[in-house]
Amino acid sequence: MYLEKLSLTDFRSYAQVDLSLEPGVTVLVGANGIGKTNLMEAIGYLATLSSHRVSSDAPLLRFGTDRAMVRAKLVRGGQSTVLELEINAGRANRARINRSNPVRARDILGICQTVLFAPEDLALVKGDPSNRRRFLDELLVSLIPRHAATRSDYDRVLKQRNALLKSGRAGKFTSAHEATLDVWDQHMARAGAELLHARLDLVERLRPHLNSAYAQLTDGSKEAGASYRSTLQHVSEDDGAAPPSRAAAGETAVEPTGQAEDLRLLTVDELTDRYVQAFAASRRRELERGISLVGPHRDELDLALGMAPAKGYASHGETWSMCLSLRLASYYVMMDDARTGGSAPILILDDVFAELDVQRRRKLAAIVSGAEQVLVTAAVEDDIPAELAGRRVKVIPGGIDERDCR
Repeated sequence: MYLEKLSLTDFRSYAQVDLSLEPGVTVLVGANGIGKTNLMEAIGYLATLSSHRVSSDAPLLRFGTDRAMVRAKLVRGGQSTVLELEINAGRANRARINRSNPVRARDILGICQTVLFAPEDLALVKGDPSNRRRFLDELLVSLIPRHAATRSDYDRVLKQRNALLKSGRAGKFTSAHEATLDVWDQHMARAGAELLHARLDLVERLRPHLNSAYAQLTDGSKEAGASYRSTLQHVSEDDGAAPPSRAAAGETAVEPTGQAEDLRLLTVDELTDRYVQAFAASRRRELERGISLVGPHRDELDLALGMAPAKGYASHGETWSMCLSLRLASYYVMMDDARTGGSAPILILDDVFAELDVQRRRKLAAIVSGAEQVLVTAAVEDDIPAELAGRRVKVIPGGIDERDCR
């Protein structure tokens, strides 16, 4: 798959911009702050319906406007698809596929597939667990779009359940509330089981590619690993009480017990039953805290280099290599999927080479150069390794300098 045309209206800094692209490598060159990343962000948003820079849609709208438009023409195997996405302030976003009637924005998920590398990726290792959960879920939805609904259903039920638990913390919890909580437990158990089952499978697919990618980017002296840690594994008869330091962090309810692989053997129905049991065992503590302590929203993707956790132990260079390896592993998983009918993703490297030493630049460039389409941004053209020879596009304030595209 490759992107042939991109058009933005009132998106970020652009009142209007049109960009023509082609297969192979395209490098967008321009000064920092001029809008190169805005173009890449728009493409990534088409793929995931989220930004790699901000958590809400409001900053995507050009200041003073109430909607933005992203239009793209994608080509896959000779077939063209036109996507139009309307990003609205204060109301639901809408989309069109091949100029058909408007559909829900999430109906376009899976059509445009990207793997985006950016300086913000350092949070995948150094940040809190929510960054790694988001990484898994965005990749999961790219591969299996129906899981967007799975995640949406889970978030909706979680919000309702937390509202009831807060009522209990405020001393307003009645027998009627308890009966309602039992109902929400069932809904949350099912949605959580589906999400957990999908994440566990995805981590198994990622693991070998992660280690392979890390070896490609480094001297291969350390192995890179990933394992999924679920709150389901740690609920015990003491109401799932957590050590104070972990509870205060607001993430994992209890310490790991090393049983992560066991959950992979369970079906969605069996995981649902496990969640129902876990909610019952944790209810007293959840009512005291006024929040759900068990579920995929508190799980963790543990990353390791050799025998040590990557977070807190990896050097700056190792951290960058691990982040890049996670993105490359995503690319390889998507390529596995492409061989069975999926689409090869568009690779986007947004201002990444400026962050890397010469050796890592060359290794990363050599790995990605064979992709069907690679889009790169850089403030200085000399930062781009020779392995990424290709078309150059000059980005200027408000648009593209067509006279300086070669």
